[in-house]
Amino acid sequence: MRDTYQEQLDELASGLAGMCDDVAAAMNRATRSLLDADLQLAEQVISEDVRIDGVRATAEHRAFGLLALQAPVATDLRVVVAAIHGAGDIERMGDLALHVAQAARRRHPQSVLPDEVKPYFTEMGRVGVALAEKAGRVIRSRDLEAATELEVDDDEMDDLHQHMFTVLMDRNWTHGVSAAVDVALLARFYERYADHAVAVARRIVYVVTGQMPGPLAV
Repeated sequence: MRDTYQEQLDELASGLAGMCDDVAAAMNRATRSLLDADLQLAEQVISEDVRIDGVRATAEHRAFGLLALQAPVATDLRVVVAAIHGAGDIERMGDLALHVAQAARRRHPQSVLPDEVKPYFTEMGRVGVALAEKAGRVIRSRDLEAATELEVDDDEMDDLHQHMFTVLMDRNWTHGVSAAVDVALLARFYERYADHAVAVARRIVYVVTGQMPGPLAV
């Protein structure tokens, strides 16, 4: 019985880590679709979002089942509670990748992004994917040092997000209001994606230490 219970806990964590890998792949494809006006990649992200939603539902079902049938305590209880909240964070990351892909599809065959901002979105995509992949590794390893590193890693995304406003407010911006709105919204999607990855890592800190770090700066 105990072995089965532990296997269920391990499967719960493994499912969440796999979700991180899935949303990392989704954001990678969404970014490429955005930069290259690639409709096929955008459609792939959009169609696969349903599967990510399904994985969240499965994770929550497993977590509530463990609460109801096993009455976990101490670290095990923290694992289950963190999984319930973490599944929501990771699903939201998938939704944000979906929003990026939808923007690429909406403007196709034109590019959403003016050429001058594409290098910034290349970097935002790289940082976002790296954060999601690292969150997956943190779930698997429960490595406190790596978990706390994610907040520092997120600073790069915050800097890129802030810089986009400098670009948009520059008097040399010649692409009009519609393009500026698209760019501002897309930058926000990436920034929120990174914040959710950090939130996942913070829940691992809670699992290991029993203490939730202070609130994220917004």
